[in-house]
Amino acid sequence: MNLHEYQAKSLFQQYGIPVPKGVMINDLAELQAALNQIDSKGWVVKAQIHAGARGKAGGVKLVETAEEAEQVASELLGSSLATIQTAGKALPINALLIEQTLDIYQEFYLSLMVDRVTKTHTFVISAAGGMDIELVAEASPEKIFSIHIDPTVGLMPYQCREIAFALGLTGTAFKQMATVMKGFYQLALDKDVALLEINPLVLTAENELVALDAKVNIDSNALYRQPGLVEMRDISQEDAREAKAADHQLNYIALDGNIGCMVNGAGLAMATMDLIKLNGGEPANFLDVGGGATPERVAEAFKLILSSSDVQSILVNIFGGIVRCDLIADGIIQAVQEVGLAIPVVVRLEGTNVALGKEKLANSGLSIITADGLADAAEKVVAVALEANQ
Repeated sequence: MNLHEYQAKSLFQQYGIPVPKGVMINDLAELQAALNQIDSKGWVVKAQIHAGARGKAGGVKLVETAEEAEQVASELLGSSLATIQTAGKALPINALLIEQTLDIYQEFYLSLMVDRVTKTHTFVISAAGGMDIELVAEASPEKIFSIHIDPTVGLMPYQCREIAFALGLTGTAFKQMATVMKGFYQLALDKDVALLEINPLVLTAENELVALDAKVNIDSNALYRQPGLVEMRDISQEDAREAKAADHQLNYIALDGNIGCMVNGAGLAMATMDLIKLNGGEPANFLDVGGGATPERVAEAFKLILSSSDVQSILVNIFGGIVRCDLIADGIIQAVQEVGLAIPVVVRLEGTNVALGKEKLANSGLSIITADGLADAAEKVVAVALEANQ
C-alpha cells in the first residue's frame, strides 16, 4: 500500500526526519490559510498522487505570489495527472501539498528497502539525488552506495558515519545523516515498510539535511497489524476493480487481453495464463479466488472479469481440494445465472467429486463448456475467443 507524500512526511516527522514546512489542502478555499502558515519567499505546489516523476509531468510548480499559487492550485486540484510511472493512466488529484521553498546546495538520494537476496533491510544512497536512480546506476555506478543491516544488531553508528563521509558531509549535516538513517530504519521496523525513499534529500545552504520528497510503501500482507496506516489508504489512487477484489478477499490484477481467468491458487493461475499465451490467446486478468471458492465469491469474481468490456471468453480452472468439485460446480452455475453471462465459459475441474461436478455443469442447461485437463481447457477457451472475433 502506498502513501501520499504529505502522509509519508507526517510519519517522517514522528521519527525525527526533517521535512520542509508544509500544509495539505483538498479545497481551494483552504489555500490562503495554508500560504499564511508558511513563512517563505515563495511556495511549492505539489499534486498528491501515488506516483513519482510528478515534476516532469507538471504536477509540481514553484510559485512566487499568492495569485500564482491560486492559479496553479485551481488548475491541478480536481484534475488528473499521468507520469512515466503510471503506465499511461491518469490519477486523480484530490489534494495538494503547499510547501516552503529552500535554498538548495546539493541533492542526494536515500532509500531503505527489503533485500530479498540478502534477507536484510538495505540502504541505497547516492550523491546524485533528484535523478532517476536507475539511470545513475547505469551511467555512474560509483555514485551509489549500499549498506546491508544485520537484523541481529540493527543499524550501527559506524555505518551512518561511513555514508556521511562518502557524501562529503560535515558539521550539522554529518550528525543529521545518522538521525535520518536511524529514523528510517526504526520507521521500517515499526510500520512494516517495504520501501522508504527520499529523492531528493537536500543539503541546504545552512548545511542542514531536509527530505524534499517522501515515498512510503507498506507491506500489504502486514496491514492487519497497522490499523492506523489502513486509515490512510486512498482507494481513488488504485484500480477500482483491484480495490473491490480486495474487499471480497480476491487477488485480482487487470491485464490487456480478452480471455478472462478465474483460478484457485496463485501458482495455478500463473500456469493457466502461460497456457493461454502458448495457445495464442491473451489473458485479460490474473484472478485467484483462493481455497474457499464459495458461490458468493465466484459470483463476485465473474463480475470483476466482466467489468472489462474486452473479455470475450472465460476460463474457470479450479482444483477441488478444500472445497469439493460438486460444490464448486454449484457455485459456478449459480454465479452464471446471477450475472447473466452472454459469453462462452470453459470450465476445467479436478479433484474431489470431479465426475459429479462435471455432470452438474453438463446438465445445467447453460452455455458452459467442460474441459478434460488444463491443456484442453486452454485450447477451447482460445478457440471460442477467436470465434467471437470473427
